[in-house]
Amino acid sequence: MDKLRLRFKKTGRAIYISHLDLMHTMQRGFSRAGYELRYSEGFNPHPLISILLPLSVGASSVCELMDFRLKRDCDLTALPAELTAVLPEGLEIIEAYEPQRKSAELKWLQVEGVFEYDERPADKMAELLKEFYSGKEIVISKRTKRGMGESNIAEAIRSIDFTQDGNDVKISAVISAQEPTLNPELLAEALRQLLPEAAPDFAKFTRIETFDANMEIYR
Repeated sequence: MDKLRLRFKKTGRAIYISHLDLMHTMQRGFSRAGYELRYSEGFNPHPLISILLPLSVGASSVCELMDFRLKRDCDLTALPAELTAVLPEGLEIIEAYEPQRKSAELKWLQVEGVFEYDERPADKMAELLKEFYSGKEIVISKRTKRGMGESNIAEAIRSIDFTQDGNDVKISAVISAQEPTLNPELLAEALRQLLPEAAPDFAKFTRIETFDANMEIYR
């Protein structure tokens, strides 16, 4: 069967499932739901299943994407409910469909987040954040495959806004999903490195939607 794509949620307790464990969980889920995954050929065959944008442990998402191949044709309208029924709490399949775009065409990621401040006033922090992220250069140190390096994360931010919400500051941003990849956790890390007085005591993020280079919803 040709490549298929799942759109699913990873929320609640499931946010603490690592990427590797998620792959194993999904594989077992397909088997328990009665769907046989296709395997690669060669000396070390593996199931043809892949997550388009691996999610950090502790982050939630309502727009995760996974490509897979099955041995037989199936009813794509029935698959989401049947697969969700055998998955752990917090993993919910929203939709199964034939992909319209290649993985390389996924470019932008909409995220929402919360910066929590225990003692500092949220309204003042929101103003500091807006001013900080209005700059064209936000160069931070980050770990890469070659070791530590510098990166201007401002180039990977299409839009970002901060609003006060009680004692917290809410974040809404559209950031680069690929080439370069910007992990939203680096938004808080940049503050720790460059503006510690505005760095949050705690930060959490949720993926909301994925887009192509033209800001059309990616499917």
